[in-house]
Amino acid sequence: MSSGDATADARRRVLAGIGLAVAASASFAVLDSTVKYLTQTYPSPLVAWGRYAFHVALMALLLAPRRGLSLLSTRRPALQVARGVFLGMSSITFFGALATMPQAEATALIATSPILVTVVAVRWLGERAPRGTWVALAASFAGVMLIIRPGSSLFGISALLPLLAAVFAAGYSLLTRRLAGVDDGVSTLFIGGLVATVLLSGLVPIYWTPPVSWWHVLLLVFAGLVGAGGHLLLVRAYERANASTLAPYTYMHTVAALGTGWLVFGTFPDGPALAGMALIVATGVVMALSRRN
Repeated sequence: MSSGDATADARRRVLAGIGLAVAASASFAVLDSTVKYLTQTYPSPLVAWGRYAFHVALMALLLAPRRGLSLLSTRRPALQVARGVFLGMSSITFFGALATMPQAEATALIATSPILVTVVAVRWLGERAPRGTWVALAASFAGVMLIIRPGSSLFGISALLPLLAAVFAAGYSLLTRRLAGVDDGVSTLFIGGLVATVLLSGLVPIYWTPPVSWWHVLLLVFAGLVGAGGHLLLVRAYERANASTLAPYTYMHTVAALGTGWLVFGTFPDGPALAGMALIVATGVVMALSRRN
């Protein structure tokens, strides 16, 4: 293969990775709408459990016949368990936020997680701070305040849920980075879902509510399918392009949430909230681009 062909092939792989990352973001927005719809009838912890229970069941059904116990193969079991715990906690807090807040605003608030990842990596993991890190943190905080500003309907204890979810998501992302290249991506996806299912199963007896209709059961299955599919799309995206290249495109989740929130629930952020969302997304994209230089 000539150098020109190799360059063209590398470019195609990067473009494919970007396309997969955008598709994953759209999948997560659809998942969020499904979850928000279900939390209008069922407790959010029960919906979170169902999302991961069907995630694991579908992966086992599709992959176990071919991969067997290799789905559970890991060199770092403690990190995998910790990652699954952070994943479960981020979901239960974010699903709680979706139950009480408009989808787009909740999604924008959890989008502060990448900035938190950068701050933690610099403060505790000894990584070099990209230029403008602290300005970006301040700008993200300003964006948060525009969304949950005093006097708005979102200002209250419920606004803490997506911010808490962002903290857990930051821990999940850091552990995912630590496991990249150590364990197989599909195994990491399965183990994380399994740990989250086991963790959330302890809440099922407390929050159990019988299904109101077969349609709701199908929606839970759909949530598991879309959630697992979205994470698998991300795994495949990272196989084709590096994290710094893909990071700006993961903010399409917030953009897609604007559309799905409006189409499904008829809600759309007001002017200040839109400005806050734009500030958070722009800050994250700029920081992601700065890490590539």
